[in-house]
Amino acid sequence: MLTTPKLTQIQELIAGSSREELVWLSGYLAGVAAGQGQATTGSQAVPALSTPAAPTVNKITIAYGTETGNSKKLASDFAAKAKKKGINARLIGLEQYRLGDLTKEEYFFAVISTQGDGEPPAAAKKFYDHIHQGSLKLERLKYGVLALGDTSYPLFCKAGEDVDHQLNKAGGQRIVALEKCDTDYDSQAGKWFETVLQQLSTSGGASAPAAAPATAARPTGKKTYTGTVLANINLNDRGSSKKTHHLEIAAEGVDYLPGDALGLVPENPAATVEAILALTGADPNRKLTIRQEEATIGHLLRKRLNIVYLPERVVKKYAAIVQQDIPETRIGLLDLLKIYPVKDAAQFHEVISILEPTAPRLYSISSSPEAHSGEIHLTVTRDSFSVNGETKHGLCSDLLSQLSADGSLDFYIHRNSQFRLPAEDKDVIMIGPGTGIAPFRSFLAHRDSQGASGRNWLFFGDQHFTTDFLYQTDLQNWMQTGVLTRLNTAFSRDQKEKVYVQHKMRREAAELYRWLEDGAYVYVCGTKEPMSVDVEAALLEIIKEEGKKTQSQAEAWLDELKEAGRYVKDVY
Repeated sequence: MLTTPKLTQIQELIAGSSREELVWLSGYLAGVAAGQGQATTGSQAVPALSTPAAPTVNKITIAYGTETGNSKKLASDFAAKAKKKGINARLIGLEQYRLGDLTKEEYFFAVISTQGDGEPPAAAKKFYDHIHQGSLKLERLKYGVLALGDTSYPLFCKAGEDVDHQLNKAGGQRIVALEKCDTDYDSQAGKWFETVLQQLSTSGGASAPAAAPATAARPTGKKTYTGTVLANINLNDRGSSKKTHHLEIAAEGVDYLPGDALGLVPENPAATVEAILALTGADPNRKLTIRQEEATIGHLLRKRLNIVYLPERVVKKYAAIVQQDIPETRIGLLDLLKIYPVKDAAQFHEVISILEPTAPRLYSISSSPEAHSGEIHLTVTRDSFSVNGETKHGLCSDLLSQLSADGSLDFYIHRNSQFRLPAEDKDVIMIGPGTGIAPFRSFLAHRDSQGASGRNWLFFGDQHFTTDFLYQTDLQNWMQTGVLTRLNTAFSRDQKEKVYVQHKMRREAAELYRWLEDGAYVYVCGTKEPMSVDVEAALLEIIKEEGKKTQSQAEAWLDELKEAGRYVKDVY
């Protein structure tokens, strides 16, 4: 035990030290305890002051699984930091990772995002499936996982949690705890990797295994704004089968950039909530504590919980509560209650506890902070579909389409750091059919305001020229003023054979390839399937034919564009 004076001195030293100094001090004292690093002053041996211990690990692998590019950027930054420390850091995307190498790895660090309903990025799916096979043995593996996600979603960082769990289950040693980051991840992720480097400097990374953060708290929430609706205009003309709404929202003091999205959590329909309360006999004013939040049942059902389409995992939990054999399917809570009713209000309280938060909806911003100061514009198609012969509407798109002027909504800004405009003198090719035009209206307005010298080329498509040419006046004005260098449109239903944007790309193959050779950046926005898949196939074909390349050479060339950030997608 230390005497009180010595203990006081140490406590004062710790209180006045930075984190970096404490890390150094830890290594220094370890050296003292081991009897190393002794220097002599007169007749007394004293510890020599030195720099922190250098990493004793020579080689690590940093693998990333990404959809938008954020995981890749972080992994690249980590690899650079590791190399500065003298560590040979192998950087690789999980889509290119040879699965057979995993059993040979000694130090493996994964940076992976979560998509959709708790799913891994498409590029990481093969790796994700591989580590879920029960026969995998990873006794020599030492690893760590950094998970990226969005706290607004029910299954926050689920893909990263799964990877961490499966690597540990297969015998891997977790040398740094799983870190789960929200959309503002830079500082938190940087600290996590500092911990990794510190572990690699401590006995070759072979310290006691880190515990799994089973009860780790989520990061703090995002900054929420309240905006007032200035205008809500249907962009489609009479006779169109669609309703695409242009919303203008007053948003003073909101910081965003072209390429960002607006996120909001829609309220559930009042009529649906009232029907649920009537069926269950629940008191809407009764307070419950759900996920550390105390609120009335009425408030939870209206503004917090998903009651529209319950995922299969929630239906399974519901079946256990009501003790019924219910097929695992997506179904609304109201319909579920009608078919398999609860016995009383108390049992319904149990049901409320298993419901998940309503997931936010993201909409690409179609305005520019330079051109539309104090405003945010959205381009929203009212989603309509049929269920058992009854017409239904998307929860959020229906809400937005019916907002009137002076109405208000709460929202946050979802950053998309990968979907950004290049330098002002660079050329830009934009491919955005339907509401995929939203970010490109933002791009063009921004470049117009800045007087950017780079050329701009837009491929836009929809069903009919006369009824579905979104932002026609804006685009024609930009053509006349020279902001928009080229405009190619594809209206699929205006002729016998359907024509889409990828067909127009092929017709412009020679010129498009010249733009690419001159350094143009390519952006794609809209539906993931089939649009973005068809567009990439067309782009690959153009590179192959116009560049006189083999298939593998064309694929490698396209991969180079992706690596350089010159081919990016924002698809849904």
